[in-house]
Amino acid sequence: MNSNESLKSKAIRLRLRGKTYSEINSKLPKKIPKSTLSEWFKKLVFTETQKNNLKTHVQNKIKKSQLIAVKVIRQAKVDRLNVLRSKNIFILPLLDVNIQKAMLSILYLGEGSKSKSSQNMTLGNSNPQIIKLYLTLLKNCFKIDMSKFRVRIQCRADQNIRELESYWKEVTKIPAKQFYPTYIDKRTLGKPTHKVNYRGVCAITYFDRSIQYELELLSESMLKYILKGR
Repeated sequence: MNSNESLKSKAIRLRLRGKTYSEINSKLPKKIPKSTLSEWFKKLVFTETQKNNLKTHVQNKIKKSQLIAVKVIRQAKVDRLNVLRSKNIFILPLLDVNIQKAMLSILYLGEGSKSKSSQNMTLGNSNPQIIKLYLTLLKNCFKIDMSKFRVRIQCRADQNIRELESYWKEVTKIPAKQFYPTYIDKRTLGKPTHKVNYRGVCAITYFDRSIQYELELLSESMLKYILKGR
């Protein structure tokens, strides 16, 4: 038997065992073009067991390839995010109290209450990170009296009030005696909450309107400065 016949014979045996073209080539002493393999295999007659084995083997191969592809895509995403993260890392040491006050003014511009009739300032959000950022910036930029804080949780009708209050007390570190009774949105009666991690809205009130005025004037000045000439 010449070398080509030997290769063909070995390739056919591997194919009958359910091996894919790439696997067959990996076991042969030299690579055979797929067109040649296809020609060699076109007259093969498979038993039902061989057909099932081949089908299962191909499916497993596809699943393995898909898992590898997903892993590669995930790693590529991580790499892209790391590049973006490192791109602006130099800014962090520049975040002194003046920059933090600017951040706070813009945060309040977007999320804070603009009421002129009240003697206090209020900011509400459902994101615990936003609430933590707001409280941290307030403490970093102003002389804060913790006793002037009040908190009200706004939630949906089917939520556990005690769990929500406990959660936000831990997030804010504000004493329980400074929490108002939780407000339940009556419009949600009979409507289940589908968002799994939704813990209502935490509204933080601070009894010092002068801080709100200062933040509003600062954000107004920054907007004029940035947008001038446009």
